[in-house]
Amino acid sequence: MTDSEDTAKAADVVEAISNTRSLDIAARVGFAVMALLHIIVGAIALTLAFGQPGEADATGAIERLADHPWGLVSLWTGFIGCLALAVWQSSEATLRARRLPTKQRLSKLVSSGFLSIAYGSVGITFGSFAVGIRSDSSEATRDFSTSVMRTGFGAPVLIAVGMTVLGIGIYFMVKGVRMGFQEELSHFEGRRRGRLIDGLGVAGHIAKGIALGLVGILFMVAAVKNNPAESTGLDGSLKALRDHDLGPYLLTAIGAGFICYGVFALIRSRYGRM
Repeated sequence: MTDSEDTAKAADVVEAISNTRSLDIAARVGFAVMALLHIIVGAIALTLAFGQPGEADATGAIERLADHPWGLVSLWTGFIGCLALAVWQSSEATLRARRLPTKQRLSKLVSSGFLSIAYGSVGITFGSFAVGIRSDSSEATRDFSTSVMRTGFGAPVLIAVGMTVLGIGIYFMVKGVRMGFQEELSHFEGRRRGRLIDGLGVAGHIAKGIALGLVGILFMVAAVKNNPAESTGLDGSLKALRDHDLGPYLLTAIGAGFICYGVFALIRSRYGRM
């Protein structure tokens, strides 16, 4: 047996492990956790629109969960679920994609690879809160931007990061407009998916895309102005809207959209293709 055959056989074994029922259930729990975070972030954004305090991002949502009596259980559940989801996305990006044509394989590597990193980061945040280490995502984003700007290629790198995040935001908006999320609910066919669920998917994806686009733009503004303080992540992006004349209306729309995305993601966690 050649080395390539040994490698392929090993990959088949690892892929079989990644297809186990236990990982499927844990990853679906991770989807449900992410859905809940979107609903909480949406609710916080709505309160910001009416002048109330809050941190409208994943860290702020996790903090809200942590402060409940059952918070510790939620934190460890989120930690396990999000890490399982990150492992599943890693498998999607590599093992399950290895038989696809080159173009599709590269696309899957980028999209699922990014999601794997994102879900893993959220899982680590859950774990940090569970052991008593709390953080501020806006401050962490500023620290990241500051560190990047201190390097020799700081501004171009930060612009590249901003363009990447903006591109992901545009991807979500296009996916929402074209209803590209329908293929993710293939197992929901015959269960009266209907216009309501499609409407939730459209509104949610567009709102999330707009929010990510704002985050990407702030990264680029920070690079152009050579001022890392301008880069404040999702929470800072939404709070920056509040200072504009139409800010409260935009925040209300984005907050409602995030809640729509969260409800859609809950349905996705139960009936979505895995």
